[in-house]
Amino acid sequence: MDLHLMGQEAKVASRFLAQMTTQQKNAVISAIADRLESEKDNIVAINKQDYKEAEQKGMEPFMLDRLSLDGRVEGIVADLRHVVHLNDPVGEIFDKTTREDGLKICKIRTPIGVIGVIYESRPNVTLDIASLCLKTGNAAILRGGSETLRTNRILVKLIQDVLKEHSVPVSAIQFIDSNDRSLVKEMLQQSDTIDLIIPRGGEKLHRFCRENSHIPVITGGIGVCHLFVDETAQVDKAIKVLHNAKTQRPTVCNSLDTVIVHAKIAEQFLPKMALALLPSNVTLHADTASQCIFNNNQIVNIAAQEKDWDREWLTLDLGVKVVDDLSQAIEHIQKHSTKHSDGILTEDQDHAKRFIREIDSAAVYVNASTRFTDGAQLGLGAEVAVSTQPLHARGPMGLQELTTYKWIVEGEYHVRS
Repeated sequence: MDLHLMGQEAKVASRFLAQMTTQQKNAVISAIADRLESEKDNIVAINKQDYKEAEQKGMEPFMLDRLSLDGRVEGIVADLRHVVHLNDPVGEIFDKTTREDGLKICKIRTPIGVIGVIYESRPNVTLDIASLCLKTGNAAILRGGSETLRTNRILVKLIQDVLKEHSVPVSAIQFIDSNDRSLVKEMLQQSDTIDLIIPRGGEKLHRFCRENSHIPVITGGIGVCHLFVDETAQVDKAIKVLHNAKTQRPTVCNSLDTVIVHAKIAEQFLPKMALALLPSNVTLHADTASQCIFNNNQIVNIAAQEKDWDREWLTLDLGVKVVDDLSQAIEHIQKHSTKHSDGILTEDQDHAKRFIREIDSAAVYVNASTRFTDGAQLGLGAEVAVSTQPLHARGPMGLQELTTYKWIVEGEYHVRS
């Protein structure tokens, strides 16, 4: 494949997209949603071929879960239609000022240009990216994993057919239709045509992109997520939140990895928590203090290893730690968090404010499940990634995060003195 040519064509397409009206962009995204809905059965059938082959090759369960579209197409269609109804950020004027000499200054939101996205297993990402990029006037070059080649192939064909019907260049959304891994490194070096790289996958992929890219990279999506149960937390409500955060969908990056419990309520709280998690087959990896409590109550657990505190489990496993106070909880999170999603369950507003102030994660929660770190849940319609770095974009990246801006300066033939 000629990636340089793909990049050149994407760059041309991005200029076309930048001139489209909001109504034109919404019509394309709506048509993609309609087509996806009408072709759902065929798409799911092809996706099941990818799933079966990946299962036979021994793919890990959490990756298989991410690969499957079975029962999820309706949600993707809803997300696409939600994007249609969101405000278009392109062209938004903000930070307007006028100097004393009459010089007018403002900023205006513009598309970034060409977005390169490298992702593993999740074919829904293909549609999320397409809708968000089209809405923001960005072209996209997609490189999915080999395990979803059939699914991505049919999804990109669907998208490009709709683009063609609406007289939009099909090069606006392109797909690297090859399993050749060398193409990833080649893609990372196309700095003259690709403006931003977004990897969605494991730590190895993120590290590879950071080390080899000639293009700015936004990384994230790796979550070692914590919830601290403060001494003032309402026990039954806290257990409900923990159960949701761990079991609602354990294979994703915003599922709970470690629960930290204040020592003053640990003997009361931990047995109740363990019994609530038992029907969901959650395995508890307990530190010394919590292990003692579990053993006294005949609750099966495993002694936690030091490395467990840095594990993104993506399974029905949960680290359990007891601390003496809020300071110890914050210290543990600061040491082991990947700055994805961390929270506190408390009735003490001073503790909540301190937690918010000192925990520097992309999403910080007070009395809520970490499972809400998701573009659709936070009102973005969909997301292109979850950024855990501090620059440009943080947390779920939706429409506004796929734009940049330029300064507009208007004068009456002003000159600088």
